[in-house]
Amino acid sequence: MLYATPRGAGRFRFDAEVAVVFQDMIERSVPGYASLIHGIAVLGGKYAQAGATCYDLGCSLGTAARALSARMGPEHPVLAIDSSPDMIARCPRFPDSSVQYRCADIREVALDAADVVVLNLTLQFLPPGDRLPLLQRIAGALRPGGALILTEKIRFDKAAEILVQKRYENFKRAQGYSELEISQKRTALEQVLVRDSLPTHRERLATAGFDSVTVWFQCLHFTSMLAIRRNAKAA
Repeated sequence: MLYATPRGAGRFRFDAEVAVVFQDMIERSVPGYASLIHGIAVLGGKYAQAGATCYDLGCSLGTAARALSARMGPEHPVLAIDSSPDMIARCPRFPDSSVQYRCADIREVALDAADVVVLNLTLQFLPPGDRLPLLQRIAGALRPGGALILTEKIRFDKAAEILVQKRYENFKRAQGYSELEISQKRTALEQVLVRDSLPTHRERLATAGFDSVTVWFQCLHFTSMLAIRRNAKAA
């Protein structure tokens, strides 16, 4: 595995080396990952109208996008976007899927009118100053009643953080990770994954223009929120 042998102190990158092992890595690193993906598809199906575009921004290997497509059917185009050419290149393609893959920076790509937008463990990798502008663009692109499904690894206050981190490391050991793998991956991610607290997420989503925020999934640090944009953007 990627961190099974000693490595330098380089930052985590979504490059070819990571793309090869990414699916195994995320399934063993995110507790409840299969349930999370299933829930994203179910929620997406509830809020998407026929013919409306859905987005999976920061799609990595496109797992959430394909789950959405399978749930909603071919009449719902799903645009899966990621800035890593190595990740996009490894996304499975199926002839009967409505998923379209694009390699682009989600902070710059144009967003058409949409019913559902997914940010699944994506926002946390953007510089903090880029997060609100992206959420504002998403809110502006959503049709009235549209939904953002936002999943993040959140930060707790000091006492809770120590407890949850210990439990998370025990979870990873149970998944077969060695102490070296746990340590090296944590060090690599600390330089690129900047977590926010749940109150910070709620406040930012409200500022961006979302009218309600509901936590629908949580397991250890991993939390997914359903944010609804009830009103159209003012002209």
